[in-house]
Amino acid sequence: MTQEQDWFDHVYRQAAGDPSRVPWNRTGAHDRLLEWLAREQVDGTGKRALVVGCGMGRDAEALAAYGFKVVAFDRAPTAIAWCREAFANSPVQYVQADLFAPPAEWSQAFDFVLETFTLQALPAERRAEARARIADFVAPGGSLLVITFGRQPETVVEGPPWPLTRDEVEAFTEHGLRIVRFEDFRTPHPEWERLRWFRVHLRRPPTETGQTP
Repeated sequence: MTQEQDWFDHVYRQAAGDPSRVPWNRTGAHDRLLEWLAREQVDGTGKRALVVGCGMGRDAEALAAYGFKVVAFDRAPTAIAWCREAFANSPVQYVQADLFAPPAEWSQAFDFVLETFTLQALPAERRAEARARIADFVAPGGSLLVITFGRQPETVVEGPPWPLTRDEVEAFTEHGLRIVRFEDFRTPHPEWERLRWFRVHLRRPPTETGQTP
């Protein structure tokens, strides 16, 4: 277990089954995900989805409700055990896996990939490899949705988390993906005057014999 992996797992173990003790806990799926799914009128029937860094599983469950066959992974084994217990009757496949050493069969295997807050939790020197790994999960004709805190390049942040710059998110295009829509917006927050978000939809072009987006 890596030092980072151990830290995340420690948080879940210390929570001892109490979601309120997990700093990134949410009572439901991410609002930015739910908004996007509704707006795009997504139908996941017959499609495979992968949730990167699934945490407590709520985003994965939301995608399953939209018809996707979902695989959700986290590097923290306690998080995966938590999800399996909390959603014992779920169709979601919860898997303990390392983003930096994923199963080979996941390469370009998913019609939809969700990345929410994983990159911003990593130090800068690890993000390039993480982007490459995440992009590789996307099948020809498939989509990646990235939801993250955003910042200007000149803004200095003491993390984690480390909000991403626009360039860092756009760097997914170095791995065969194309930006469909880049949303940069701010919302009210009790601790900060305005909280900046990026929500970015990217797509891998279909092959000649592959499915259309």
